[in-house]
This record gives sequence, structure tokens and C-alpha cells, in this order.
Amino acid sequence: MKKGLVTQARQHNDVFNIATLEGESFTAEKLLFSTGIIDVMPDIPGFAECWGISVLHCPYCHGYEVRSQPTGIIANGDMAFEYAKMISTRTKQLTLFTNGPSLLSEQQLHKLQQHNIAVYEKDIKQINHNNGILSSLELMDGSIHNLKAVYARPDIKQHCNLPQQLNCEMTETGYIKVDAFQATTVEGVFAAGDNATMFRSLAIAIADGNKAGAFIDKQLIQDNF
Repeated sequence: MKKGLVTQARQHNDVFNIATLEGESFTAEKLLFSTGIIDVMPDIPGFAECWGISVLHCPYCHGYEVRSQPTGIIANGDMAFEYAKMISTRTKQLTLFTNGPSLLSEQQLHKLQQHNIAVYEKDIKQINHNNGILSSLELMDGSIHNLKAVYARPDIKQHCNLPQQLNCEMTETGYIKVDAFQATTVEGVFAAGDNATMFRSLAIAIADGNKAGAFIDKQLIQDNF
């Protein structure tokens, strides 16, 4: 095993040439990226400090711990509606903050109203907290909403740009496009983990890595037999 920061990856014929910041170079027949993603924090004071503590991304990962608590959602449009449907099964004390003019349809707004989910369209001023433990969400109009948790799904970007250097195709949402065996659109290049899926689960990342490893081994055997 070698530790180092890879700065360049190029494909020549059937071989990949890898260069590191430390000045070392390597060649490989196959590449596996398990480099993850970066969450792009919105420009809301307090958001980043609470991220992963009381500002949460997934009701499956965190919903049980904050069940039945006063909860907010920061989202807009179709994603906000789907989020609200999902989280309404965890708590009935739910408020949606669109952080600007609502993009929800009249039908969606009516459905939210039926389930007593209030919608606030004012811009968010800040998230008040104590060492990441959320206490309230404050809007630009001065109103304060006392909450125990907030769900949000910020934008993401790839932690590593080498797959793009190799011309791997990306999905519309910014993930590396892979098939059922974690193979990218570039022959010999694979990706596993949350750089290639929106499911941010250790169990799924391990399973995808296991699939990729098995298929890479199969290809190497086939290529060299």
C-alpha cells in the first residue's frame, strides 16, 4: 500500500499512468475510485456548524433519533415535497422553509396543508445553535422558529476530479455514472461509494466496493489468461 496525493491520471492504450504530488509515478491496468464527495454548504450562518449534528441529510439515517420533535426542512420544489412526505412519518411537528419564493405547485401546497405542514417562503437569516445543537431558525422578517432538527440536502461536488480527467461520464446530479458492477463509462475505470450513488450508507459503500473488487479481479484474469 502506498500513501500519496494523486494529481494526474492518464490512459495510454490499455494502461493507466498515475502521478503523485510526491513525484512518484505508477502504472495500472484498472483503476477504482472510492474518493467520495464534498457537501457544498449554503450561505446560511450556522448551517455548516450544525451539519451532521442537528442539520441532517437523511431521515433513514437520523429520523429515529429526532422522531416526534419540532423539525424543519430547508428545500424547495419537488424535492421539498418528497422530503416533507417522507419526514412526516417521523414527526407531526414539521415546517417547510423554501428560503425564497416557493416553487411548489398548488396541488403540492394543498397536500402539505392537509397534513398541517406549514410553508414559509422568507429568506433564512441564520440558524441559531450551541456547538452545533440547533435551537431555532431565524428568517429575514425577524420571525424565529424553535426547532430540534432541520433536514436539508445541499449541493455536492466530487472530492476528486481525476474521473473527469479520464472522461468518465457524470450523472445530471454530479455522481460518477456506473453500471451494476460499478464500471464507469471508461473501460478499466470503476467507482464505488458515495461518489457514484446518492445513498450515503457505509453498508452500501462496502457492498459496492466488494462488487467492484470482484469484477476487477474477473477482468484481470480474463485479460491475462
